[in-house]
Amino acid sequence: QVQLVESGGGLVQAGGSLRLSCAASGRTFSNSAMAWFRQAPGKEREFAAGINWSGTTTFYANSVKGRFTISRDNAKNTVYLQVNNLKLEDAAVYYCAGSWRQSVTVLMDGYQYWGQGTQVTVSS
Repeated sequence: QVQLVESGGGLVQAGGSLRLSCAASGRTFSNSAMAWFRQAPGKEREFAAGINWSGTTTFYANSVKGRFTISRDNAKNTVYLQVNNLKLEDAAVYYCAGSWRQSVTVLMDGYQYWGQGTQVTVSS
């Protein structure tokens, strides 16, 4: 059974940082693009960051560019999202997603595997 398990969320003050992790099991994702999406209350799920299979190409939503960094450790079958300088509008449930593709797509339909999400709460 394929599982993606996110961790690292929590409550942080605006301007603070968190490191989210996504550990995969049941399947190797070393040949798969991975991404982080997020969903705030009352809003649709949106793409935040993605990384290709080898880690050589990353892509970010404009709203997080310069503040978020996605990385991966294929030996550990794990993807990370370093989130810095958090803003109130970054508060959301963050979901890890894995694809059959090697290249990043911003579309949810491009990802076949999803985690349960980890909550990020930002206080003022």
